[in-house]
Amino acid sequence: MVIHRNEMKTEVRERMREGDGNTKLTYLLDGSTQKNARMFAELVLDPGCSIGYHQHDSETEYYFILSGTGEVDDNGKPVQVKAGDSVITADGESHSIKNTGQEPLVLYAVIVTY
Repeated sequence: MVIHRNEMKTEVRERMREGDGNTKLTYLLDGSTQKNARMFAELVLDPGCSIGYHQHDSETEYYFILSGTGEVDDNGKPVQVKAGDSVITADGESHSIKNTGQEPLVLYAVIVTY
């Protein structure tokens, strides 16, 4: 199967997970057709925008930072992230992410279910 970029669904979510500003999501695959992959998307957070703190149950979320800089709240611990970094939030863990830089923070997010 091949999914061309112009066929991918894009949406903007306001205050995602009670965060600040907007999050632009481009779904790189349709999670409804892929076993154990609830989401695989490119996320864009403009400066000052964030995804609010939330917990993952019966799933793991992976972030891979493509460009920009930000801060992840990793189970209550603030951690600076930049291009090339990965963030893993396992079953029962919590996180949030905020763009703390001057450029868009662009990342891939993958959620794998059990």
